[in-house]
Amino acid sequence: MLSVNENEVAVMRRPQIREPFVSPKTIPVIEGPGLRSETRTVVGFLPAGAILPDGYVIPYYDTRSKKGYQRPPQDARINQLASDLRNDRTDLPTAVLLNIRDGKAGDMMSNGKLKLDGIKNSVKFHVVDGQHRVLALGKLVQEDPERWAHFDIPFVCLLGASEEEEMNQFYIVNSTAKSVKTDLALALLRRRTESDADVYEALQERGRAWMSDGQHVVERLANESSIWRGRIRLPSMEKGGTTISSASMVSSMKPLLVSPYFGGLKPEQQLKVLEAFWAGMRELLRSAFDDPENYVLQKGVAVIVLHGLLPDVLERVRTRGLSTTDPTAYAKIMGDALLKLEGENGDGNPVDGLEFWLTAPEGAAGSYSSSAGRRVLAAKIRQLLPAVEIE
Repeated sequence: MLSVNENEVAVMRRPQIREPFVSPKTIPVIEGPGLRSETRTVVGFLPAGAILPDGYVIPYYDTRSKKGYQRPPQDARINQLASDLRNDRTDLPTAVLLNIRDGKAGDMMSNGKLKLDGIKNSVKFHVVDGQHRVLALGKLVQEDPERWAHFDIPFVCLLGASEEEEMNQFYIVNSTAKSVKTDLALALLRRRTESDADVYEALQERGRAWMSDGQHVVERLANESSIWRGRIRLPSMEKGGTTISSASMVSSMKPLLVSPYFGGLKPEQQLKVLEAFWAGMRELLRSAFDDPENYVLQKGVAVIVLHGLLPDVLERVRTRGLSTTDPTAYAKIMGDALLKLEGENGDGNPVDGLEFWLTAPEGAAGSYSSSAGRRVLAAKIRQLLPAVEIE
């Protein structure tokens, strides 16, 4: 499955000036509600240069001393976030959680301002949550201090919390947060690429543009396809008569979208090819499409395998001079493979053709649901395909 993380998408005050940074002695803050321990909290915006490069500590967990609690940083996340910020492709709207462990931290507050005089010397901010944001900004401040030292970091700061209290807050933040479901994340990602070309450019640089492209095609299939309408479960939809989630459908299309021929087609043409391909499958195995709940052809295992094979099938269609938007072309290429496919069902009895695609235990296809199983099933079908013809 995919792994998708696109939460940081709101607004942020960006550095508009380029000049040597002078660290402020105080910054305006708003005092928030205290914790149950009566530890005071403040919120505000902190110029990156006020704590970078050496005004903070990240308390990494040490297995020998059992001190600290933070996980080691991931360089890939740091570098990617730094790149996105550098190229103005993302924001940092969520606050980092900091703490000043000094028992007299409360004395740093005066008239709605937090004193920073001691920062970088005897007093440092402990980063409770948000280390990758801090480290990415540290990278940028190091390479271009006149720009990035002025960047305003939204923050929440505990005043005088102990390490144990920091650890408790870290645990609460990281154990109770629920990630966005993949299907919703993909839908939101698609909306972002439609409104911001820089987002799509960033996906292309990471080799992940297929995610946005696939979401677009899948949404069109779900709404327009005679075969897939009502079968693809979009975000927030009840299961009803659907047979596959939009996230699984998008994931299944990766081999197609990164292939030279299909990936180079315009979305309208891609839709026509997909509709023709599945119409060809329906010509061969009509009962499976009339009764999709009792067959696996429109469920994850079959969709992933068949979409993975489609680039090979397209080669055979094209080298025979057949139309890639004609369902009969796919029925001709796939006919022997699907109708002669054999396996054993859940009772150990041999099944082939239409019966192969029945749901378990009557059919055999469900036994190939693992990653290794799907590779085996794809290999079995590929062996039954006609050879590529060369002129």
